[in-house]
Amino acid sequence: MLKHLLGASALTLAVVATQVQADKDKIVFAIGGSPQSLQGQTAQEFTRRLQERLGDDVQIDYYDSGQLGDERQLIQRLRMGTVDLAAISSIMSSVSPDFALFDLPYLVKDRDHLKRIDDEIVMTELAESAEQRGLKIVSTWENGFRHITNSRRAITTPDDLDGLRIRTPQSDWRTRMFSTWGANPTPMAFSEVFVGLQTGVIDGQENPLSNIYGARLHEVQKYLSLSNHVYTPIWLTAGQGGWNQFSDEVREAISEAAAETQAWAFARGAELDEELLETMREAGVEINDIDRDAFIDASTPVYEVFAEQVDGGQALVDRAMALSDD
Repeated sequence: MLKHLLGASALTLAVVATQVQADKDKIVFAIGGSPQSLQGQTAQEFTRRLQERLGDDVQIDYYDSGQLGDERQLIQRLRMGTVDLAAISSIMSSVSPDFALFDLPYLVKDRDHLKRIDDEIVMTELAESAEQRGLKIVSTWENGFRHITNSRRAITTPDDLDGLRIRTPQSDWRTRMFSTWGANPTPMAFSEVFVGLQTGVIDGQENPLSNIYGARLHEVQKYLSLSNHVYTPIWLTAGQGGWNQFSDEVREAISEAAAETQAWAFARGAELDEELLETMREAGVEINDIDRDAFIDASTPVYEVFAEQVDGGQALVDRAMALSDD
């Protein structure tokens, strides 16, 4: 019976995939983030710009808030062809280890630094690595600089994380980072975080301000520590097979709209960093700065493991750091 059901399920998915591939007057675009997050705002801006280019010939069906699955599931759907475009962030390191570069703490200094890394590293060899694994990187957008929130105490040094259950994305490198700092990292889908915090299953989490506010996490957290520990890009991604099925005109429209949206996302991210900090302070969240040097010193083991486990990892780190204007 189980084998019959699995077989039927596989057949259904195959039929759906075939229908989507055959029906290129529609583009299915999905993200995991909320509409209020920077990811959501950026996706909506891209959808607007792309729809203007495509006119009535191609309809964009846009889904947010994980309606079509979390990022791990969206990657599968991209490869199957049941989703045409998706925004993928930290989980990309599970596709290609090189993408874990962006899970290294305090690597990216600012948005200008990220843009140089994007031009020189991401859209060259990292994009090629993803393509070999069935995915097309169309553009690099922004999730933002990540900060730590929790319900127990202000975090100033890594020692303050001792024993705290901190939700992380489903990324081995992010869990390694927080484990190295002394926390108890708890990977889970973003859609589960609010309830996890509300019920005490987890003590805290780490995210950009727009994700924290967009998902109302500040309503169930007392402390916000401005750690800026990771700058998380998000990649507009297509399945390589689906991308090849688009006409030249559609591919060009997607690429142009995505490039314009990148500049919009970086500018909007900078605005939100200022706006939302004040909004959350007014909401009663206690906000503090961290001892940046203490966190950088405590992060050395993460870099050592990256250099050991990722082929060419140390050279990749050196190249990325050399692109900083410091």
